[in-house]
Amino acid sequence: MTIKEAILQSLEDLGNLVTHNEVCGHVVQKKYYDFGQAKTPAATVSAMLGSFIRNGDSRVKRISTGKGNFSYYLSKNENTIFPIATTSIQVTQLPSQKKTSYSERSLHKLFSTYLKSVGISTKTIYHEQSVNSKDNNQKWIHPDMVGVNFTRLHTRTSQSLIKSISVAESFKITSYELKREINTDYDLKQAYFQAVSNSSWANYGYLVAFEIGDNLSDEISRLNQSFGIGVIELKANPYESKIIHQSSFKSLDFKTIDKLCHINNDFDKFIDKIDKILKAEDRYIRSSEKELEEFCDNYFSSDTEITSYCKEHNIPTKDN
Repeated sequence: MTIKEAILQSLEDLGNLVTHNEVCGHVVQKKYYDFGQAKTPAATVSAMLGSFIRNGDSRVKRISTGKGNFSYYLSKNENTIFPIATTSIQVTQLPSQKKTSYSERSLHKLFSTYLKSVGISTKTIYHEQSVNSKDNNQKWIHPDMVGVNFTRLHTRTSQSLIKSISVAESFKITSYELKREINTDYDLKQAYFQAVSNSSWANYGYLVAFEIGDNLSDEISRLNQSFGIGVIELKANPYESKIIHQSSFKSLDFKTIDKLCHINNDFDKFIDKIDKILKAEDRYIRSSEKELEEFCDNYFSSDTEITSYCKEHNIPTKDN
């Protein structure tokens, strides 16, 4: 069985309100799913149950038991578990997917805010605006976001020196692949190798996810050591985001950059504005930098904006 099938079968077997720990215990007892070397299988089950709810899966429902805890049950058993004549429990109705779901793109502004705080300017690349945008293989070519940061030295003399000796040392470009959640080994492999493909041209490449299963840490570490793509865990408070594994440095692949410039106008403009900054005379550097900033993604300027944005876009926070 897959982990989802094991959870559904356990809810079927137990036939009542159960916690994620009880579901996990039943899965292990019946040997429905092998958690392997996972240190926290209960956390994996909890994450998957939460995924059923967030994704609007009609098979599973839950009720709040207070202090952020929940009990789960199969929707088809609702009348048995809660007889209309006797029940006094208020069942948390499963909201529609439209109200509970958040989109992957809604995470971009949170991530751009985090990157801005560490000196990286970013631009979302809309693959649907590219040449041959209807080709399904486009997702293996385009990064979700690209970022650039420039080496900032204290004096104009040293800044000019680094450009004259090695322009490549004066800036770095990073490619980012964003995902809402990665809860299974299959999710991880698919997302990671998409990031490998999309980041081949950049100095650094990262896979970014808002939710990462606790049982995946060993495999993430193995993939990072083998392929060099870094991993970032994005938080609803973007300033709390963290790099789980650093990306390995690579030289820029100009042939692939040229291909991306040819098929995507936003990517072409992003590279062009970096080039203008690198070539600008001292008196024009500030205006060139301002031009890049105006072109790049917006970011939040206050915690209040972040809180309102997450609420508006149904992005889970510590408070919900």
